[in-house]
Amino acid sequence: MRTLSSRRARVMISILIIAVLGVAIFFTARYMMRPAIPSTAQFMDNYMRNANGTIASYLQAEPSTDPNIVAGREALSESVGIWMQYNLLQDDSTSFHETYELLTTYFLSPQHYIRWKLEEDGTSRVSTYALGDDLRIVGALLDAYDRWQQPEYLNTAKQITDTLWQHGLNNGYLVDYYDFQHRTSADQLSLTYIDTAVLEQMQKVGLADAAQVDKHLQLLRQIPNDGLFYPRLYQVSDGTYMYDKEVNLIDQLIIGLHLTELKQPPQKLVDFMKQQFQQDGKLYGRYHAADHTRAVDYESPAVYGLAILLALQMNDREWADQLYTRMTAFRTADGPYAGGYVSDGNTHAFDDLQALLAETSLQH
Repeated sequence: MRTLSSRRARVMISILIIAVLGVAIFFTARYMMRPAIPSTAQFMDNYMRNANGTIASYLQAEPSTDPNIVAGREALSESVGIWMQYNLLQDDSTSFHETYELLTTYFLSPQHYIRWKLEEDGTSRVSTYALGDDLRIVGALLDAYDRWQQPEYLNTAKQITDTLWQHGLNNGYLVDYYDFQHRTSADQLSLTYIDTAVLEQMQKVGLADAAQVDKHLQLLRQIPNDGLFYPRLYQVSDGTYMYDKEVNLIDQLIIGLHLTELKQPPQKLVDFMKQQFQQDGKLYGRYHAADHTRAVDYESPAVYGLAILLALQMNDREWADQLYTRMTAFRTADGPYAGGYVSDGNTHAFDDLQALLAETSLQH
C-alpha cells in the first residue's frame, strides 16, 4: 500500500510540475511576443537627428530669433558631450567614433574651439564656446583614449584645452566663454562648469598643471551656501560668489555632483530634495532661495536624471530607484515617439539625454 501511495504521490507531483512549467512557458511566450517599448536611445536616433547626424535640441522645428538662444532643430555641443558619455557607458567604440566625427566635422573650429551651437544644416552663427560643454567633451575624449588607445582622441583633447588655456583665462581663471570674433571674454565662471573629474584627468595626462587645477578646485572646496543652496557664479574680477534668487535645481545638482567627487557630498541639498519628494511626490524645476518654496509648476526629466546620478555617486540606490520611477512616468510608452520624454508634441534633447544617462548608469 505504501508503495502504491508513493507512486501515486510521485505521479501527482510530476503532473503538477508539468502544469506549472506549461503555464510559465505560455506566459513567457506571450510576453516575448509583445513589442518592446523602444529605448530613449532609439527615440533619439529616430527623431532627434538632423540630416547630417547632429542631435537636434528640440523635436519640433522652430525658427531662431536670437543667435544666443537655442531654438528648434539647432544642435548643441552640450548634446555631443552627453552622447559621448552614453557611448562610453555602453562601451560602444563605433558610436563614439561616429560622434567624434560629428564633433570634428561640424563643431570644432579652425581655431580649435568648439562652437557651442550649430544651425540644423551644420553651419554656425556663433563665435564662442561654452566652457562646461568643452570640459565634458574633453573628459569623454580622455576616457575614450584610455579605453581604446586612439591617438586622435588625445590629440583633439589637447587642441581644445590648449585653446582654452590660451584664450579662456580671465584673472587666472577659465571663464564661461571667449568670443573669437569680438575678442572679448566673460568675467564670470559658472560653478557648474568646474568639472572636478575632468580637471584631474587633464592634469594626469599633462593638459593642465597642478596649480591650474588646484586654483579652480579651491572654488568648490571653499564654496559657501545660504544654508541650503549654493551660488551659481563666481565673479573673477572681484572674487565674489553670486547667488540666484530663483534657484534652478539642475545647477544645484551639477555642483553637487562635482562636490561629491571632492568627497564633499551635498547632504543638506539631498535631504531637502527627499523632504520635498516625500511631501509632494515630485521635485519641481525651480525653487525660491528665500523660503525654499517652489517657483514653478513643472517637473523636469533632467532634474530626475541628475538626481539619480548624484544618488548613485552617494551610494543611495534606494533613493535612485524612487527617482527613476518618477522620471520614467514622463517617458512616452507607445506611439511614434515611444521612448522619448515628449510632452505636448515636443521635447528638449537635454531632458532625454540626462534621463538616458541616468537610466544606463542605473543598469550598470
